[in-house]
Amino acid sequence: MILDYVTRIKANIAIHTKIKATSILDGSYKSVFMGRSLNFEDLREYIPGDSIRDIDWKASSRSRSLLVKRYIAEKKHNILIVFDTGAKMSAHTDKMEIKKDVALFSAGTLAYLTYSNGDFCGALYNVDGKMRYYPLRTRLYDIEHFLSCYDSDVQKSSKSDLNKTLEYLMKNFRRKMVVFVVTDMMGINSVSEVVLKKLICQHDLLFININDIDLTGGSSFKVENKRYLPEFITGNKKLAQMEKSMKQQINEKNEKMLLRHAILSTKIGSKEEITYKLTELLERHRYAANH
Repeated sequence: MILDYVTRIKANIAIHTKIKATSILDGSYKSVFMGRSLNFEDLREYIPGDSIRDIDWKASSRSRSLLVKRYIAEKKHNILIVFDTGAKMSAHTDKMEIKKDVALFSAGTLAYLTYSNGDFCGALYNVDGKMRYYPLRTRLYDIEHFLSCYDSDVQKSSKSDLNKTLEYLMKNFRRKMVVFVVTDMMGINSVSEVVLKKLICQHDLLFININDIDLTGGSSFKVENKRYLPEFITGNKKLAQMEKSMKQQINEKNEKMLLRHAILSTKIGSKEEITYKLTELLERHRYAANH
């Protein structure tokens, strides 16, 4: 498989990471989701799913059973990316980039960091009510697979039901995970607080909010009709003010809801912002976890 998506995401990280911020980005993920300690402790019997690299072949030949090396604080983290879908993801961000593309690159950056740290990464989303789950894996090929599938599926989807996706997560996943929800303002607004309360008891939950464009300037695209709104609408100052007020109210409501449940989030409007915004989010998560 050609790693087309992964290659473009790596290039985006390289282009938009300033030299002085490189060490911050490299360390942010590991400081929040630390991998295994290299301090060897003892041996234990092999369990299906263990890495072949951890098998002690000499000890295994002596005992005539497969043994793996165990390390102090041995732990691989499970990172699940939950995507929002629907026709709304074909609209533009406030930076005039397609929301689907910014969501894809944001998730891809997180997945690549997960891979670099040797942790497991998977994805979950629904296409018009049908769930798509990509199991937790550690290979770049698996990341490439779910990114390419999401890119294709989201362009076909028409309805968005993020709350249903999170309900599915709540009911079907018992293992503890770090869950990144990639959505937008209306996606967050659609999530039930009952679902949030139950999810944060099971998992670490973080939101990535893909910014929406304002209803101004003649560049607003109506995804249902697949056409740009006429200028007499986008240029109407009264409508623009009403829309601005409505968005402000929804954003304030979303922020208060997430704050009540101590859920961290970040807003991203362009590929250029991804590296900085995700680094900032991870740093805030580390601080919250340590205090």
